[in-house]
Amino acid sequence: MALTFTREEQEEKSSRLPTFTFIFLLLLIPSVCCTPSSSIPPTDFSNIECLKVASSEFVNSVKTTIDTIQKVASVLSRFANALGNFRLSNAVADCIDLLDLSSDALTRSMSAAESPKGKHNGTGKLSSDLRTWLSAALISPETCMEGLEGTNSIVKGLVSTGLSQVTSLVRNLLSDVVPVTTQFTARKDQFPSWVFTEERKLLQANGVAVDAVVAIDGTGNFTKVMDAIFAAPDYSMERYVIYIKRGVYKENVEIKKKKWNLMMIGDGMDATIISGNRNFIDGWTTFRSATFAVSGRGFIARDIAFENTAGAEKHQAVALRSDSDLSVFYRCGIFGYQDSLYTHTMRQFYRDCKITGTVDFIFGDATAVIQNCQILAKQGLPNQKNTITAQGRKDPNEPTGFSIQFCNISADSDLAPFINSTGTYLGRPWKAFSRTIVMQSYMSDVLRPQGWLEWNGNMSLDTLYYAEYMNYGPGAGLANRVKWTGYHLLNDSSLASNYTVAQFIEGNLWLPSTGVKYTAGFQRN
Repeated sequence: MALTFTREEQEEKSSRLPTFTFIFLLLLIPSVCCTPSSSIPPTDFSNIECLKVASSEFVNSVKTTIDTIQKVASVLSRFANALGNFRLSNAVADCIDLLDLSSDALTRSMSAAESPKGKHNGTGKLSSDLRTWLSAALISPETCMEGLEGTNSIVKGLVSTGLSQVTSLVRNLLSDVVPVTTQFTARKDQFPSWVFTEERKLLQANGVAVDAVVAIDGTGNFTKVMDAIFAAPDYSMERYVIYIKRGVYKENVEIKKKKWNLMMIGDGMDATIISGNRNFIDGWTTFRSATFAVSGRGFIARDIAFENTAGAEKHQAVALRSDSDLSVFYRCGIFGYQDSLYTHTMRQFYRDCKITGTVDFIFGDATAVIQNCQILAKQGLPNQKNTITAQGRKDPNEPTGFSIQFCNISADSDLAPFINSTGTYLGRPWKAFSRTIVMQSYMSDVLRPQGWLEWNGNMSLDTLYYAEYMNYGPGAGLANRVKWTGYHLLNDSSLASNYTVAQFIEGNLWLPSTGVKYTAGFQRN
């Protein structure tokens, strides 16, 4: 079926950049899945099982890639203050931040390759960690280029070659990492070495101590969320907890990469709301439009709503953007229209959340599991189709994708009277190897029988991977589903298991320490 979006909408799409309490702690488990060969001395890491090349060669390639990134960033920095050009200024600022994120992901990968038995704030499964970090390094340069679309062609021309070179180098690095599927489960009593005895007791009691309180009425330590974030320690190996009291906080919040292990607790998704209205039409890049954005690793949010109130007429307007590895969003609201939830990169878990939107309202190139959530399509612009997902996997070696499990996919109250005149689909392929799996979920009659939508004609229909497994409800009928080469009806649990929490995001290696409820496999809890 041909797209019915207007030319303006398609051009704008091309500019896309890319209650119990609990404490989250990253498990720093010695790697068992990517280790030095036992036939060589333990100090010689020239042969690491999950690398196709010697670690020294891998490390040198990473260094070359980082050097290339720094050269591109140096060129961009000359345009950091593009006076009189709001959109260009935003796009350049994005690029500088994005290249910094790529460099950071590459540095983590290099450190892990140099010392595979070391502690790298990952899952301990080094193959998965490397592929995750390298995928993040791959996507950020492309997000930069997408943000520069429609801006000063001189700036884009100056950096396009360098960015393409970075992409090519990272693709090669990704191809050097062998996927390893060995699974193991963390012991319940196994906590990182940096957790003090009294904190272990606190964890085991499912308790939480608050470090800072944000309250609009002045009854806390801060009245603004960003002020509390600025006051939080940098690169913290201990959990720092910010309690945000009920209220609507009208501010754009950004948690930079140096803020590790932050946890934010609200009074409920209907009570604690962080609200913004940045959007593409008003000159913001998609990346920078986010009401709430987080890059610091190990982030947790609970009982909070993130909303973008720009409305359908403003097109791309992100409510929540995450680049936080091993992050959790529990009982959160993510409310918007086009591009509500931007799962940009890294491994993410969403549980018991409510996500609303219209066009591509869950998008990005993270490895994300969305479990036991309400996914509600809203009424958009006239003649506009709703697409729930637009997953952005661009290389077959990336481990990324969306797994939607035990969810309720329905119409929001504003769309319910118009489901016959507004087409709603599970997703469309933003990039060539787009991957989305929907399993064990309820689908209402809001979905069209085809289930999925093309992005542009036959583009990517052979290379994408879309699948459904054991869904139910009036919208789950399979008789009239698309017949694309890349679409799969899964009847074998052994295939579907690849997209469970335990396997897709290595959940058993890091989620137990969070205390958050999750289902590792197929048995709902």
